Amino acid sequence: MPVALSLSVQYGVPVPELPRWRLRRWVAAAANAAAADPPYPFTALELALRLVDAREGRRLNLEFRQRDYATNVLTFEYGTDPLGTARGDIILCVPVLRDEARQQRKPLLAHAAHLTLHGVLHALGHDHIAAADAQVMENLEIGILEKMGIPNPYAA
Repeated sequence: MPVALSLSVQYGVPVPELPRWRLRRWVAAAANAAAADPPYPFTALELALRLVDAREGRRLNLEFRQRDYATNVLTFEYGTDPLGTARGDIILCVPVLRDEARQQRKPLLAHAAHLTLHGVLHALGHDHIAAADAQVMENLEIGILEKMGIPNPYAA
């Protein structure tokens, strides 16, 4: 059964390549794959996804992570309530996404899809601090992207 999804998309900057329907499709794919992959049980997901410029991205990263630069994706995980609803906020910094895609010679949509999935998985409790956890998270990302026809972002 698909995860019940409530998604708010906020555009701090215009990004015509990333309409709400496309972002929603990526978020839903990540949520449904994660729901099928215990130990992260949840039945619903409430997310806010905000696309920002470098100035806002830098401010948020400094304020909440004490890092004075704009990062590609910033996720705030709020946990899962007793009824099974997971909540989180995801910030995507558009100029950083564009720069990284260009530098890595990847299509913007492929890179944006990957980082959106990455943010969703973080919002659902996944992390990549320990090597074993990183491998689980990467494998999940690779599998979801593969189903969407997007190549493995971790391949050399």
